Amino acid sequence: MSKKRINENIVFYVSVLLTVAFIIWGIFFTKSLSTITTTFFNGTIDYFGWIYLGSALFFILFSVYLLFSKYGHIRLGKETDKPEFKTASWLAMLFGAGSGVGIVFWSVAEPVFHYTSPPTGEGQTEAAANLAMEYTFFHWGFHPWAIYTVIGLALAFFQFNKGLPASVSSAFYPLLKEK
Repeated sequence: MSKKRINENIVFYVSVLLTVAFIIWGIFFTKSLSTITTTFFNGTIDYFGWIYLGSALFFILFSVYLLFSKYGHIRLGKETDKPEFKTASWLAMLFGAGSGVGIVFWSVAEPVFHYTSPPTGEGQTEAAANLAMEYTFFHWGFHPWAIYTVIGLALAFFQFNKGLPASVSSAFYPLLKEK
């Protein structure tokens, strides 16, 4: 058996073992799991929330840079390939697929949820209403679209221009090569 195949098996079995252990922990020690995950979640929000916000801002700035730089003119696919859809149709499909289902439910549910149970302060107040709209605009505004854009462009570039498989690991090929 090749060394690569052995490494793949080790990764698979370790992943299965950790998953099963986590499931058993959740089934038999629910309160312990809830306490630890809640503490971990609150700690990450309290101490590392700024990294998430900064990263989202970075993705917006990076997307705008890509749009107006020399990289904005790179064709996805071969030079001889012609687009199957016009730009307006393509953008409409992206928006429909990315937001269609979410807007149907979350366009009302998210602001109401944050209004009645805001992450900070008292619910059902003018301040809670303002905060609810801020969260909603952040979750459905430019920030998530910029994140989707950068990840989607990386996946598309390495799949269509470099001939690599359609997987997240392909975007890291320049760093990891064949590993």
